[in-house]
Amino acid sequence: MRGPHNLWRLIRTGATFERTGAMKVALEAMEAPPRLRLLARVLGWPFKWLGYAGDPALPPVTRAITALGPAYIKFGQVLSTRPDVVGVELSNQLRVLQDKLPPFPRDVAIRLIEAELSQPLTDILCDLSEPVAAASIAQVHRARTAATGEDVAVKVLRPGIERAFRRDIDAFHFAASLIEFLSPSSRRLRPSDVISHFEGVVMGELDLRLECSSASEFADKTSRDQGFQVPKPFWQLSSRRVMTLGWAEGIPLGDVEAIRAAGHDCTALGERVLQLFLSHALRDGFFHADMHQGNLKVAPNGDLIAFDFGIMGQIDEYTRRVYAEILIGFIRKDYRRIAEVHFEAGYVPSNRDIDEFARALRAVGEPIFGMDASQISMARLLAYLFEVTERFGMQTRTELILLQRTMVVVEGVARSLDPHINIWQVARPVVEAYIRENIGPQAVVRDLMRTAQVLGRFGPRLPGLVESLLSERTKPAVPPVQPTVGRAVGLFLAGIIATLAVIAAIRLF
Repeated sequence: MRGPHNLWRLIRTGATFERTGAMKVALEAMEAPPRLRLLARVLGWPFKWLGYAGDPALPPVTRAITALGPAYIKFGQVLSTRPDVVGVELSNQLRVLQDKLPPFPRDVAIRLIEAELSQPLTDILCDLSEPVAAASIAQVHRARTAATGEDVAVKVLRPGIERAFRRDIDAFHFAASLIEFLSPSSRRLRPSDVISHFEGVVMGELDLRLECSSASEFADKTSRDQGFQVPKPFWQLSSRRVMTLGWAEGIPLGDVEAIRAAGHDCTALGERVLQLFLSHALRDGFFHADMHQGNLKVAPNGDLIAFDFGIMGQIDEYTRRVYAEILIGFIRKDYRRIAEVHFEAGYVPSNRDIDEFARALRAVGEPIFGMDASQISMARLLAYLFEVTERFGMQTRTELILLQRTMVVVEGVARSLDPHINIWQVARPVVEAYIRENIGPQAVVRDLMRTAQVLGRFGPRLPGLVESLLSERTKPAVPPVQPTVGRAVGLFLAGIIATLAVIAAIRLF
C-alpha cells in the first residue's frame, strides 16, 4: 500500500543518505529545486544517526545505495541507464555499483528448485555447487543435467525477494508522490515515471521465464554471428523462480592479463565487442543493454560469450534507420543531413531553424573529430548530441537514452581491451552496411512490398472503412448543450433531495 506507513522507510533512506554524504551529491546531480532539497534535509538530517554507515571506500551515493539493500541496488543500476535524470557523472558512478551480496545457503536453493520444478533434485540435476555468484535478485550455481550430463548454470531467485521488492517499490512510489505534491517544479524530473520504469524492469527480472525468453530470442537473432555465443536455455529446467542456461566456460572479459596470457588478440576482441553491439542494435533492434565485462567471457576458441539477459534493449525499425543516418552523418561530417534527419523524424519541432541546428551539430562533431584515436568517443558525441537536441526542444526518448548508455558501457569494454581503438573506424563498416541494406533502393522496394501485403490483407474491408470514415467526417456537428440557470438549480435541488433520502433511509435502518 502506497500510504503514510512508508514514511519510516523514507526517513531511514534519508538518514542513510545524510550519514554517507550522498544526499547533497544526489540532489545536485539531479538539479533538484530548493524546496525539494529542503524537504530531503528535513527528512534526513535530524535522523542521521539512524542511517546505515555503508562502506567508506565507495563513492557517497554508491555507498548509501549498497547499504540500503537489494531493491536500492537494483534501483541504482536502473538509474545508471538514465543520465537524463541523474546526470552523466552520477550515472557513471552508479554504473559500477557493487552488486555482490552474501549468498543464501545451498540447501535453501535446493528446496526452491525442487518446489519450482516439482521434482526431486537428483532426478533433474547432479553436482549442484555452492553459489558461484550472488547478486541483488538471485544467485547462480553450477550443475550438470541428470539426463545428458551437460554443464549448466542454475539461477535461483532469493527467497522472499518479490515481497521485499514490492514493499520497497511502494515506498518509492510514495516518495515520488510526496515530492511532486510538495514541489511542483520537481515534476520536470518525472519522479513517478522514473519509478514506474523501474517497477517494470524489476517485475520483468523477478520472472525468470522472461529472462529465459530473452536469452532464447537473443540466441536466435545472433545465431549467424561469427565469434559470438549465447548459452542456450533449458526450458524444461526453468520456471518463474528458477532459470537454467548452458554453462559459459571462459575467461571473464575484465581479466585482460589472463586473456593475453591465453594468447587471445585483445585488439580484435575490442573491435568485435563494438561491432557486435552495433549489429544487434541496428540489424536486429534487440540488444544486450547490460553488456559490461562482468556479463562477457572469452571462450577457449576465442569466441565472445554473453550472459545475464535481465536487461535487454529494443528499438523499432524506423528508429534504427534514424539512428544509423545520424551516425553515418557524423562519420561523413554531413551536419546538414543530420539536422534534416532530426526534423524528418519529428525529434526537433518544425518551427526551429534547421540551419541553426546544423551549426550546433557541427559544434558537437568537429571538436571530437579533431582528437586522436585514443580520445575519439562515440558515447561522448551522443551525450553532447542529446544536450543540443534538448536545447532545440527534443523530448526525451527512453529507447535512445538506453542505447546511448549501453554505448558508453560497450565503448569502455572495448577501450579496456585496446586503449588506442579508433571507435569510428571500427563502427563505420557496420553502419555503412546497414545503410546500404535499409536506406537504399533495396529498402524502398522492400517497404513497398510490405505496404502492398498490408493493403492485400485489408483489401476486402477497405471500401467499407473508407465509407465509414467519410460518413463520420460529413455528419453535421452537434452543438454542445449549454447548461441553463434553471437546469443548474434543478440539478442542485435534485442532489439535496437525494442526500436527504439517503440520510432518512439510514435512520430507518
